[in-house]
Amino acid sequence: MKLEKAAAQLEALGNPTRLQLYRTLVRAGDEGLPVGRVQETLGIAASTLSHHLKRLVDTGLVTQERQATTLICRANYPSMNALIGYLADECCADGKCAPAAKGVAA
Repeated sequence: MKLEKAAAQLEALGNPTRLQLYRTLVRAGDEGLPVGRVQETLGIAASTLSHHLKRLVDTGLVTQERQATTLICRANYPSMNALIGYLADECCADGKCAPAAKGVAA
């Protein structure tokens, strides 16, 4: 993964609404969610949702598929895994890793 792509994806996820949206789609699994269900779940206006979805689609983190009149949104898992891998690939390459923290909650 190139630095510019990773930076764009991280920037897109840096917005609280987009991060919540993305996590909702990640939780939905491969089936994804219809846009209407996402809107209901997040409780945001359609225009706001559209704006945030566009940003996630443009960075490759989310895909969309039209099924008749329904637009299905899905997390792009290969893209997510590539970003996570990019962040972790060189962990401790230039030094010693800190001991694993016990009982740390995210």
